[in-house]
Amino acid sequence: MATSKLASPNRRVHSSATSRLAAGVYPPESRLISEESFLHYLQLEQRRTERSGRSFLLILISGEGLDDELRKHSSPEVITALSGCIRETDVLGWYERSLTLGLIMTEIGEASPEVIEAIMRRISAVLQECLGPDLYCQMTVTVRIFPQECENRVFNRKRSKHSAATWLDSRLKRCIDIAGSLIALFLLSPVFVVIAIVVKLSSKGPVFYCKQRVGQNGKEFPFYKFRTMYVNNDSSIHREYVTKLISGSADADANGGLFKLKNDPRVTRIGKFLRRTSLDELPQFFNVLLNHMSLVGPRPPLPYEYEKYSTWHKRRVRELKPGITGLWQVEARSLTTFDEMARIDIRYAKARNLWLDLTIMLRTPAAMFTVRGAC
Repeated sequence: MATSKLASPNRRVHSSATSRLAAGVYPPESRLISEESFLHYLQLEQRRTERSGRSFLLILISGEGLDDELRKHSSPEVITALSGCIRETDVLGWYERSLTLGLIMTEIGEASPEVIEAIMRRISAVLQECLGPDLYCQMTVTVRIFPQECENRVFNRKRSKHSAATWLDSRLKRCIDIAGSLIALFLLSPVFVVIAIVVKLSSKGPVFYCKQRVGQNGKEFPFYKFRTMYVNNDSSIHREYVTKLISGSADADANGGLFKLKNDPRVTRIGKFLRRTSLDELPQFFNVLLNHMSLVGPRPPLPYEYEKYSTWHKRRVRELKPGITGLWQVEARSLTTFDEMARIDIRYAKARNLWLDLTIMLRTPAAMFTVRGAC
């Protein structure tokens, strides 16, 4: 990300912008789109870029009271001039009403420093000509490159503008998470004791296993499970398998498309049973109480798994808190490809509501004890 106060622009670009403005070359219908429309276009462009890998630039022009200043300095002239130095496929609008103008420049090819500098000089020339040197010096331009630089803040601010109904829905979800976790921990406390004793007697090592996982917006958190592996094991076998699985290689497919490594030599005999029945996941109710996780959501990946994700894969982690169970677990569990698992989680992120969460929770016991797709 590049951020700077606007510097003196290249005079050749400046003169070109001025002459085109004077000649009336800029289209008269040029105008700003609303904040809501701009954020919608921004989200669509992100989705396209996640798939195509073709970079786009998000340019933010900010300053205190920008909207008022534009009105004082002939807003139509400024907007028309800015519109005239971009392409038809680019989008100009309010990123944040009255404070920040946004410009989406699509499919820019190689986003080299030279290309970005040239774009900033061109925009600087237009702003200085239209606003004058005093106001021009108060403006700040920020450039964000996608997908090389994934800025979650772009969409976090949009999600902060939830309706009252959506805000209430999220609060209810959190209340259900807390109540459900407390009830589960109370009712399952005898099961915790039995599993703890069996794990301790079956092999040397601690009862619980804790390792960092990647949660919402890529933030890591401690993830709790009953230990199912021998201590001091080598993770390289799993790292290699995950790399093949995410890339869709034949070796991963030969394992049945399972996300968990089949016949993993690191897993103890009792650990295999706990994994097949998902009983090793019970300590994650503590993660829910600590607000690291929710009862329902995507499964959190290990950091080295997350590093192998394509940009669009990361949406399954980025958009909401991970969960103990989820749509993928009850619909396909491990009997699917990695890409399909990611699509199921993204589909849940779009459609999630309390009724869907309740349906998934009610279907989870059957998915656990039929051990379909487990390993």
